[in-house]
Amino acid sequence: MTRGAAPVLLWCRKTASQGGCVMALLTEEIKKSLPALYSQEENKAPLARARFIDSLGDWSWYAIEFDGDNLFFGLVLGFERELGYFTLSEFEEVNQKAGFDRIQLDPDFTPVSVHEIQR
Repeated sequence: MTRGAAPVLLWCRKTASQGGCVMALLTEEIKKSLPALYSQEENKAPLARARFIDSLGDWSWYAIEFDGDNLFFGLVLGFERELGYFTLSEFEEVNQKAGFDRIQLDPDFTPVSVHEIQR
């Protein structure tokens, strides 16, 4: 993605409580660039290809792999640094409860080795 390019919305789900759309931002380019789940298990230096940030806190989620629909595997920097799974639907839920896009895709992020992030 070029710096400053507008994200392309891939999908919009109706919510039962509000009857409106909760939109998860993920560009088509990033979606295509993310390797499939479990494909990087043997890779000693996997790349984080997307970063999601909490606009009100210090949490960051670095996506390494994606199932193509909802589930990511990546590095989570929160209370601790850990590799784990996170989902677009979790981000949607946080944003819906907050009433704004609290969790956002970092449009200026460039792919980087997970080892570099952990330094």
